[in-house]
Amino acid sequence: MALKCGIVGLPNVGKSTLFNCLSKAKAQSANFPFCTIEPNIGVISVPDDRLEALSEIVNPQKLVSTTVEIVDIAGLVKGASKGEGLGNKFLANIRETNAIIHVLRCFEDDNIVHVDGSVDPVRDKETIDMELQLKDLETLEKIYDKNIRTARSGDKVAQKVINTIEKYIAHLGAGYSARSLDVSEEELAIILDLHLITSKPVLYMCNVDEISVRTGNRHVEAVREAVKGESAEVLLIATAIEAEIAELEDVEEQIMFLKELGLEKPGVHYLIQATYKLLNLQTYFTAGVKEVRAWTIVKGTRAPQAASVIHTDFEKGFIRAEVIAYDDFISLGSEQACRDNGKLSVEGKEYIVKDGDVMNFRFNV
Repeated sequence: MALKCGIVGLPNVGKSTLFNCLSKAKAQSANFPFCTIEPNIGVISVPDDRLEALSEIVNPQKLVSTTVEIVDIAGLVKGASKGEGLGNKFLANIRETNAIIHVLRCFEDDNIVHVDGSVDPVRDKETIDMELQLKDLETLEKIYDKNIRTARSGDKVAQKVINTIEKYIAHLGAGYSARSLDVSEEELAIILDLHLITSKPVLYMCNVDEISVRTGNRHVEAVREAVKGESAEVLLIATAIEAEIAELEDVEEQIMFLKELGLEKPGVHYLIQATYKLLNLQTYFTAGVKEVRAWTIVKGTRAPQAASVIHTDFEKGFIRAEVIAYDDFISLGSEQACRDNGKLSVEGKEYIVKDGDVMNFRFNV
C-alpha cells in the first residue's frame, strides 16, 4: 500500500536536512526562509531486521523492502491559511499525505536564523497548528454553506452533515485539532471525504543538538508538556548527526560512529518505525528463491485483503493462505522444516494476518 508522510514545520527548523537523511535525495538546505518552494519527494526503504534474517535463510535472488514516500513541504509561516508565503500551495501538499511529521527546533544556535527571532518550539507548534486549523475551518464553512439550506428544508442526511460540521467548527474554533475530537463512526464517515489536515495523525520530531540527543533538554520537555493531551509520540533527532551518518557509505563506519555517540541506530530508523505505529500498520513477508519481500498492511487485515496488496487477482480468486510465524521460520530454518514440525497452518478468508507472518497464497482466477 502506498504510504505518504509530510514533513512540516516553520522555516529553518531542519525539515530539509531530515528529508535528505531519510531519502539521501539532496534537497536544497540553506539558512534562509522559503529555501524549499516546491515539495521534494523521496521514496525510502523501511528498515526491518527480520527481512535480512529471512534472506540469510532463503538466499533469494532479490530482497525487497517495503517503502514510504516522504514529502518535504516548504516552511509554513503565520498567515499561511490566507496565502502568506505561498501558504495555500503548501497546505494543499499536506492534504495529500497520510500522516504529518512535525519538526520542531529544540536547539540553540546563533548562526541559524529563526523566523520569529528566538527558539520556542511550543510557540512554533501553536503557529503551525493555528494555520492548519484555520484552513480546516475554511473547508468546513464551505460545506456548511452548501448544506444548510437543504438541512433547513427537512432533509435528514443534510441535517446530519450540518450537525457534524457544527461540532467540528466549534472544536477547531476553540483551538483544537480535528484528530482530538471524540465522534461516532457515523460522524467520522461524514467528515472523512473532506480530508481535513488536522485530522491526520501527527508525530512530533524534536530536532536537538548532539548533547541532547539521548536525554533531551528544556525545549523537549516543554514540547512533551504541550502535547501530553494529544496521544502523540515525541521523538528526538539530531539532524546534524543524521546528516553525517548519511554521508558514510560503509555500514561498519556508520556503526562505529553511532557507538561513539552512545546510539544503537540512526534516529531516522526510529522515525520510520514510529510512523508505522502512528498509522496502525504492520508487515508480513513472502519468502521464495526469487525474492524475499516485505508487504505493508493495516493491523486487523484479513488474509484475502492482505493478498490484494500483492495483486488484486490474489483477493478475487483467494483459496487459502499458508502461514508460518516469523519466529518459527527463523528457529526451524526453512519452510520445509516448518511443514515437518507442524508449524505451517492453512488459513481461510477469515484469518487476520499477524505482524511478521511469512505467507504463501493459493488462488484461482
